[in-house]
Amino acid sequence: MSEQTNPKITTEMLSAAEKVNGLEFTEDERELMLQSVNDRLQAYEALREISIDNSVFPALGFEPRLPGMTFESEQKSIKATEVENVQRPDNLEDVAFWPVTHLAKLIETKQVSSVELTEMYLERLKKYNPYLECVVTLTEDLALLQAKRADEEISSGNYRGPLHGIPWGAKDLLAAKNYKTTWGAMPYKDQIIDLDATVVARLEAAGAVLVAKLTTGALAYGDVWFGGVTKSPWNLEDGASGSSAGPASATAGGLVGFSIGSETLGSIVSPSTRCGTTGLRPTYGRISRYGAMALSWSMDKLGPICRSVEDCAFVFDAIYGPDDKDISVTDYPFNWDVSKKLSDLKIGYVKSAFEEERDEEASVWSNKEKDNQVLEVLKSLGVELIPIELPDFPYTAIRMVLVAEAAAAFDEMTRRNKDDLMVRQDKDAWPNIYRAARTMPATEYIQANRVRTLMMQEFHEVMKQVDVFVCPSFGGNSLTLTNLTGHPAVVLPVGFSDVPAPASSITFTGQLYGEADTLLVAKAFQDATDFHLKHPSMTY
Repeated sequence: MSEQTNPKITTEMLSAAEKVNGLEFTEDERELMLQSVNDRLQAYEALREISIDNSVFPALGFEPRLPGMTFESEQKSIKATEVENVQRPDNLEDVAFWPVTHLAKLIETKQVSSVELTEMYLERLKKYNPYLECVVTLTEDLALLQAKRADEEISSGNYRGPLHGIPWGAKDLLAAKNYKTTWGAMPYKDQIIDLDATVVARLEAAGAVLVAKLTTGALAYGDVWFGGVTKSPWNLEDGASGSSAGPASATAGGLVGFSIGSETLGSIVSPSTRCGTTGLRPTYGRISRYGAMALSWSMDKLGPICRSVEDCAFVFDAIYGPDDKDISVTDYPFNWDVSKKLSDLKIGYVKSAFEEERDEEASVWSNKEKDNQVLEVLKSLGVELIPIELPDFPYTAIRMVLVAEAAAAFDEMTRRNKDDLMVRQDKDAWPNIYRAARTMPATEYIQANRVRTLMMQEFHEVMKQVDVFVCPSFGGNSLTLTNLTGHPAVVLPVGFSDVPAPASSITFTGQLYGEADTLLVAKAFQDATDFHLKHPSMTY
């Protein structure tokens, strides 16, 4: 290496930087480091000359499968619940809160046309969005075109299945051709990505009707986006939480038949809890993220937000599997079978999470009494619950994986000061998080991923005891742990406060690629209760 006559970095700067990284070197060591550190600045500058789109994956991949793991490989026929005696009401708007299972029967039996259903939901979107702020863009022209095509196909005997003709909404980090994809953030509010995300294309192939691009918290964080704060339809004083704020709000408010959200660290679980919806966070690598905004390549997952567990199964069945575009996607079957018995499964619960003391008044996410009633319902169904405990790791520290990847995904925005355009500018908002991430050494990011591997190995030993386990959604570190390991989870409401508003949610977590069993246990609980049948009054 050549000598530098005017180095940008000095030994004094290195000494200060050591403190940021929790290290201490000698003066001689700093002198030896100096030229390498200065040369690295040139390397950074060379890399920054190359424009890297958000869609480009790093040449490093997360693999949730550990050595020795085996998974089901045979695809079997789907066995769904038989829905009978579904009758069109006199007022079509009465079906606004119906689950897809029942809406589909109306369409299949030609009691309702897709155009009628689509027009009804479009009117509700227009009526209630001023209150909920859950819509970024109505896709009305596309929706009516797709609905008309669905009716023509069904009339000619070409019924594609339970999503055919059903209106749905996409979290606005999914690209839809000819429409804006804003990622909820001011720097991207006019962005158009000229393609359909794989999920959007697959739902169109299933005959579903896209009626709206729904809000996401800016860059997939929270419920604050460039147009305001998305509200819970239960109480306009409450944000919908996020970042799948719009999908949860619109689904809970009866503005769409179902929606697609995403989760990196709670973005399906959290808004589903606040809004009282049922959400499925699939196994990492189950659904292609092609055409979706990247936040964390090793943690991002797409999934449905619906009004029932079986709705989630239908939507998942339409969108999972490889597409030759997202290299992380694996090819394992999804064998949904409602005839399978709970007694065939080993079902556990995180004992300490149900017993831990909670400040109920300080939390809108937790209700110990209602959470424990879940266990009683499961026992009444004949389930012999197996107590388990989750491995003990510094979960907050491991979450630096997400921060580092997110900062890399939006590196250019930070370097060019476009982050100044973001609405949120507080300590816990992305602009500050991304700036602070620039002080994180690559070494520590890699070490965090190595500890992540140890965590995965210990969790695998725990999961040998059960097929599915239940845990309060925000208890026992389960949410962080399972997002880092990539395991699938189903979240659903378990009670309401006096307001009324959802008071708590429960999460069922399954084996990797075990969505079918996880959904089955969740459905058994849901069928034994009526929480999912309740809906907000919408009298604003």
